[in-house]
Amino acid sequence: MQFHQSTRRELITLLGGAAVAWPFASQAQRQGRIPTVGVLWHAESAEGEGPLFTGLVEGFKKLGYVEGSNITLEHRFPNEMPERFKSMATELVSLNVDALVSAGIQAALALREATKTIPIIFMFMPDPVGSKLVDNLAKPGGNATGVTNFGPELIGKRLQLLNETIPRLSRVALLINPQSQISRLYIDYTQAAAAARGLLSQTFEVRSLDDLEPAFDAMAIAGMQAVTMNPDGLIYQGKAITAKLAIARRMALAAYSRETFDAGALMSYGPDNIAACHRAAFLVNKILKEGARPGETPVEQPSKFQYFINLKAAKTLGLDVPLHLQQLADEVIE
Repeated sequence: MQFHQSTRRELITLLGGAAVAWPFASQAQRQGRIPTVGVLWHAESAEGEGPLFTGLVEGFKKLGYVEGSNITLEHRFPNEMPERFKSMATELVSLNVDALVSAGIQAALALREATKTIPIIFMFMPDPVGSKLVDNLAKPGGNATGVTNFGPELIGKRLQLLNETIPRLSRVALLINPQSQISRLYIDYTQAAAAARGLLSQTFEVRSLDDLEPAFDAMAIAGMQAVTMNPDGLIYQGKAITAKLAIARRMALAAYSRETFDAGALMSYGPDNIAACHRAAFLVNKILKEGARPGETPVEQPSKFQYFINLKAAKTLGLDVPLHLQQLADEVIE
């Protein structure tokens, strides 16, 4: 199921564009050694990253890479700690890796600050232009490119789906991490999309996992009927807690990805993050094998969006999901 505006279609046409090659392939190839790729995640471990970690590793395997045989992957897990993002980015750069991969905005910015020469491929980057990671999507400039996962229409679509699911919906909470550089953008787009549908949007902030329960208590007091959230490392890390708190306080939770939906949300609408992991591996391969220049390789935007519904959660909340929404869904959990 796909929803595109004309501007997005124009950008998506860039996805298959050929990257300009460097005069030579990667340093590893020139020296006849195994290439090393550093990966800066955001959670505390591979298990904490869950299917995203597996998705990236699988992406490399599909391209013929075998860990320890023809590639070395150096993974680092900062556990959402700002100082660890910086120190681990510096550590990866000091290893003289051939390419770097970042998961999320904090990881991408930490790597960009640590090096202006080593190629960086970012995943799950909401606003690479606004974050000054790239000059523009078509021709990024500098040493970074990758896959973005944000478009303002995604916020509006989640609110629309909630509005069609919940009778007399009027008040929707936005769960946000104010420490994220892009949080202001989420707030502005959510308020505009809510107002366009006659809904009241109220923002609730969390700076750590310990803030989640008090935030949901505040939502309940404010009479919130539903909760939306946007891509952020901390929100992702707390996805299971968030789902349980929403159910316990009788609020419909609209997640943004398969991974956040599986934790127990009522519904989810967003891009395929596993596909983004595979594309990141593909872009790294273009650098390693073809000598592609990141600054001249277009940033990719998602072309596939997924809609999931959890009827078990709906029943617990006393909601009847309309049949036409169930028919639109990519998957319905009974």
